[in-house]
Amino acid sequence: MQRGGPEASRLSVRCRFFARYAEMVGCDTYRLAVPSGATVADAVATVRERLRGATGLPADPMVAVNREHARSDRVLTEGDEVAFLPPLAGG
Repeated sequence: MQRGGPEASRLSVRCRFFARYAEMVGCDTYRLAVPSGATVADAVATVRERLRGATGLPADPMVAVNREHARSDRVLTEGDEVAFLPPLAGG
């Protein structure tokens, strides 16, 4: 996920976890610093590396950025909210 050299600019995003995912990682919010140009997939990989229990998250979970469903290749910007959405059951 590293992009650029050690001086590459970083941005901060807020990760939110719901239901089972919050239980797995032990929190419902987490502030994450990622390199400028990072994608949703980069953020997911970083969360899986840093948070205890996050290895149980799917490699490609359903994610919303700023309350809109987002693909894994979406580029993040400063202050984005990345919500990890567990599968829903019902009918």
